[in-house]
Amino acid sequence: MSALKVFVIAGEQSGDKLGAAAMAGLKQLADVEFRGVGGPLMAVEGLDSLFAMDELSLMGIMEILPKYFHLKRRIRETAEAALAWQPDVILTIDSPDFCLRVADIVKSQSDLRICHYVAPTVWAWRPERAAKMAAKVDQVLALFPFEPPYFDAVGLLCDFVGHPVSTEIVATDAQVSQFRAAQGIDDAPLVLVLPGSRKGEVARLSDDFGEALGVFAKANPDARYVLPMAGPVETLVREKTAQWPVQPILIQATDKTAKRTAFKAADIALAASGTVSLELAANQTPMVIAYKMQWLTQTIVERKLLIDTVTLVNLVSETRVVPEFLANNCQPEKIATALGDVLQNPSAQSAALNLTMQRLGQGGEAPGLRAAKAIVAGLSQ
Repeated sequence: MSALKVFVIAGEQSGDKLGAAAMAGLKQLADVEFRGVGGPLMAVEGLDSLFAMDELSLMGIMEILPKYFHLKRRIRETAEAALAWQPDVILTIDSPDFCLRVADIVKSQSDLRICHYVAPTVWAWRPERAAKMAAKVDQVLALFPFEPPYFDAVGLLCDFVGHPVSTEIVATDAQVSQFRAAQGIDDAPLVLVLPGSRKGEVARLSDDFGEALGVFAKANPDARYVLPMAGPVETLVREKTAQWPVQPILIQATDKTAKRTAFKAADIALAASGTVSLELAANQTPMVIAYKMQWLTQTIVERKLLIDTVTLVNLVSETRVVPEFLANNCQPEKIATALGDVLQNPSAQSAALNLTMQRLGQGGEAPGLRAAKAIVAGLSQ
C-alpha cells in the first residue's frame, strides 16, 4: 500500500505547533509522506519546507504591503507545488489570508481534498465566511466545541478536535513554592499581569493596567505583581512598567519555566483579551479581562459583533463569570474594583474554569491525534 500523501501549510508559530501535532498523529495512523510549508516543529516531524515559514508571519497592512508581490508569488508557488504532487489531502493551518488563497488556486484547477485546521470565528462576527469557506475547502477542524454547527449549516464537514491548551504542561506545587520563596512573595497575594504580546496592545493597555493596579494596591498594600513578557514587546513593557505605581516582577520571554510557574502561582490575573484566558483556565487562575482597540477598528467590530462577551472562558463554559472591561468600559477604577472582588471570592470562577478545560478536551485524546483521525476519516467521505 502506498504512503498517504499530505501537503501541509502553516504560516505562523501557532500553526507550526498545530501542524507538528497533527503530523505526529498521522504518523501513528498510517505510513505518511509530507510536503509543504512549515516551521521548525513541523521539520522535526519530517517536513522539508518549500521556503522559510517566517516569510508568511506578517500582520497588518503596513507589514504586508511592501511584500505584497512576494507573497503573491509564494501563494502561486505553493499552489503549483501541491498541484504537481497530487496529494491525498492538503492540510492548511490557520493563516487564512495565505492558506485560502492557495486553496482558491488549487480548487480552480483540481478536485484535490482540502482540510483547513482552525475554524474562522464566524460565531463572533462575519458569519458569511462559513459559506465562503465551503466553496474553498472540504473539511474544517475546529478548536472549540460550539463551532461545528455553524459550518454544518452551510454543508461543510466540521470536526471538533480539541484545543492545544488542553495538553499544556502546568507547574507543580513544588515549583510554585520554590518560585514564591525565591521572589520573596511567600503568602502575599500575587497578581499576574498580562497586557498582551503585540506592541499595539501593550501601548494601548499599559497605562490603564498600571493605573488600575495602583488603585488596587491601595486596598491591598501587601499584594505583589508578576508580568511574563512576550519577546516582541520586552523593551516596551520595561519602559511602560517603569512608570507604574507598582513594580511587577518581570519575567523574560526566554524563561519558559518561570512563565509557566507564574501562571500557576498567581492568585488572580489581569489580562488582555485573547487565548490567554484559556491558559489561565488550565492553571485554575481566576481572572479579570480588559481590552481596547484602535477607535476605527473598535467601531467596525462593535457594529458586526454577534456575541455579548469576548472572553473565551465565558463562551466555552456558557457562563459570564469572568468580568471583562472592553473599549470605553476599560476604566482603571472599574478594573481595580473587579480585581478586588475576584481576590475576595476566587472560587466563583472555579466551576467555569474546570468546565472550560473539560469541554476543550483535557484528560482525553491529544488534539493532534484527534485531528489526524478526523483527516483520515474525511478521506472516505
